[in-house]
Order: sequence, then structure tokens, then C-alpha cells
Amino acid sequence: MAERLLELDGVSLAFGGLRCVSDLDLHVDEGEIVSVIGPNGAGKTTLFNLITGIYEPDEGDIRLAGESIVGLQPHQITRRGIARTFQTLRLFLNLTVKENVMTAAYGHTKAGIFRSMLRTPGMRREEREISELANQKLAFFGERLMGYRWNQPAYSLSYANRRRLEIARATATNPRLLLLDEPAAGMNPVETHEITELIGKLRTEGGYTILVIEHDMHVVEGISDRVVALDHGTKIAEGTFVEVATNQGVIEAYLGLGTAETK
Repeated sequence: MAERLLELDGVSLAFGGLRCVSDLDLHVDEGEIVSVIGPNGAGKTTLFNLITGIYEPDEGDIRLAGESIVGLQPHQITRRGIARTFQTLRLFLNLTVKENVMTAAYGHTKAGIFRSMLRTPGMRREEREISELANQKLAFFGERLMGYRWNQPAYSLSYANRRRLEIARATATNPRLLLLDEPAAGMNPVETHEITELIGKLRTEGGYTILVIEHDMHVVEGISDRVVALDHGTKIAEGTFVEVATNQGVIEAYLGLGTAETK
């Protein structure tokens, strides 16, 4: 039986009188790809912010490999093995492609400010290791981020390749769990197909467990072992893609039928 890597147990969060997440139970097993769907305002990105320590839940617990991560700072959670991308790209556009990936690994170095200033042998060794790590992570993405692109500024990349670069940067922290926030957003059909294949490759060849937020149902259908549907911060369905896509509560949440019927 696969290890339960991530567990949310009765997690709730409110801002003032607004309940954003309510008594949420969710789990992701080692090696799974789990998709989170729901209409705008369903609490999906808030869920990622809770897992990564940007928000702390009012109630409930969040565990990684059986250990609570509630109360830890985002950088501490990253060190535990969780990395994420964002719905709105957050690259260092004036840094090169390779430098963007290297930045993610610097948080794991042991060289402090004085060793860095003095350029000690240990610090130089760590820099070489980080450079090699960046090479390896970028090589995973093939020609899209290889060769001459390494020394190009990130702003010169196409939108789809910027998305790939953000994922590459996330993998440079050597995570056990990848959180992908709408990786196919803004892509054309060809790019969407390619990102779907990439997410599958991240699991099969990269060995990552993945929790993904996605609106494109073709992507969700193509990658998901399980699907969790949220509405107003509450889980309304969970199961296979077909089970969730045909769930009446999910259909009503997306189409607003429940609201229309109550008027």
C-alpha cells in the first residue's frame, strides 16, 4: 500500500466572517496525481497557501509523511519536501533561465554570508553542485529549456516555456510533493497537450507526487488518479474523473443550477 504523503484533517480557515475553507479532509498518496477542481472562489489556491505555510489554519492539521507542518514557515516547509508553482508566473525575468533554477537551490546550501563573501572552497564547491543540479533539472525538459536557452534571460521565453521554467525551478528544491497551480492556464491546445504529457512524465520519470489545480477538464482527465471538487471551501465530491465530472453537486457548482433553483 502506498504511503500517505500529504494529509489534511478537518482544516478550516476564515478571514473575518468569510469562511474560505471548511472542515476539509484531503490526502495524497506517494506517487499519485490528484487534481483539485472547482469554480472560481472555491478555495483552491487558498488550499495551496495553507499547505505551503502562507496561511495557518484556524482548525485542523496538515501532515507531510505523518508529521505536522502547521506553524512552519514557507521556507521550512520547502525544506521538508513541498514545492509549488503559481497561477500567476513568478519568475525572475531579468535572470537567465539557468539562474532562475539555481535560485531555488540556494536555500538548501550551508554556506553563510561570510563564507559567501570570502569565496571559501566549501562555498565554491556548493556553487558547482548547484550549477550541476540546475543542468540536470533543465535537461528533464528537453530542447524546450536546453542548450543556448540556459543563458537567455527568462523574459525572452515564450509563455509556455516560462511555465516549464517555473516547474523546473520548483523541482530544484528536490521536493517529494509538487503543487502545480493551473499549469495549463493561458495555453493553446497544442501547448495544453504538451503540458499534460509533461505532468505525467514528472510522475513516471521524475518520481514526483503531484497535487494540481486545473480548470481544463481535458488536462484533469488525462493526468488524474483521483479528482477532488471544492465549492466555497468545502469538498463536494471525490473519486475518479468520471465519478466527479458526472456528480450532480459538481455540475450544479459549475453551472450555478443550485443558485438558480433557490431563487
